[in-house]
Amino acid sequence: MYGRCTVRSAVLRGVEAIPVDVEVAVTNGMVAFNVVGMVDAAVQEARERVRAALKVAGFSMPDSRVLVNLAPSSLRKTGSGFDLPIAVGLLVATAQVDPEIARDALFVGELSLDGGVRSVSGLLAYALCARDLGLALVCTDEPDGLVPVEDLRMRGLASIASLREPEFRSVRLHAPMDDAVRADFSEVSGNDVAKRALQIAAAGSHGLLMMGPPGSGKTMLASRVPSILPPLSADEMLEAALIHSVAGESIASILAGERPFRSPHHSATAAGLVGGGAPVRPGEISLAHLGVCFFDELSEFKPSVLQQIRQPLEEGRVRISRADGTVCFPSRFMLVA
Repeated sequence: MYGRCTVRSAVLRGVEAIPVDVEVAVTNGMVAFNVVGMVDAAVQEARERVRAALKVAGFSMPDSRVLVNLAPSSLRKTGSGFDLPIAVGLLVATAQVDPEIARDALFVGELSLDGGVRSVSGLLAYALCARDLGLALVCTDEPDGLVPVEDLRMRGLASIASLREPEFRSVRLHAPMDDAVRADFSEVSGNDVAKRALQIAAAGSHGLLMMGPPGSGKTMLASRVPSILPPLSADEMLEAALIHSVAGESIASILAGERPFRSPHHSATAAGLVGGGAPVRPGEISLAHLGVCFFDELSEFKPSVLQQIRQPLEEGRVRISRADGTVCFPSRFMLVA
């Protein structure tokens, strides 16, 4: 059985999700399953996950040539979020499910070998992309790191077998549990001069350098700065949650309105501090966006690494250049050292 289908999906680039068309063609020829379109190893591995998931769910793989093209081909595709759209495109192209399920929808999700649909990092970015395109987001019915987004239509899949059902499941958004005990500025006794300096710095979002002998309370004071900052507004909460979602970090404290607090180790590399890697991931100063970044034992950091944060401090953002383009992460934070 031969056919073609195009399914909408997206790929993360920085804190944004860029639309991608997943084109599936089942044609006559030698039996093969190829994925093209400047894809990384995780996307190539989708072939085996899709094949196993479809078999468990009771679907069949065609005994013909299957070609999957992720367009545009000039954009590098990374991550396991293409498992679900590839599987949906294959099933529609072979007339095993109703083609209407792929209409006006953006699919993203990883498939397990038992056919289940898993959540992926950056789901909030995918949700914003789907809303902006006027599409419904189709993902797992129990997503991680996703908050309600205004004017967004969502559909949930527990497994790939759910595509046989006439109606998609509703998506259950669970507020992440935040059981951490937060340090409070009011708990500090004494240190009146240092406390006053921190209050002034927090009021104007100024940088602050503390000097003193070991055990004088510098780290204890710095860890309590977020408790005297105003709670995150709704827009700020979405902005901070988006960065943490892309990085695969918990957004529980952010949803509680608390500002981020990051304390990178003095052995941190430049990539760990400002961002980098393949694919590009936000660094500590971006994860501290709208919050506090504390550099304990500042003299232990490599000077070359500290020089990397000068421009982000001035511009409020990090620009990371790669051969295939530039990625920007917001980075407005209060520096305490």
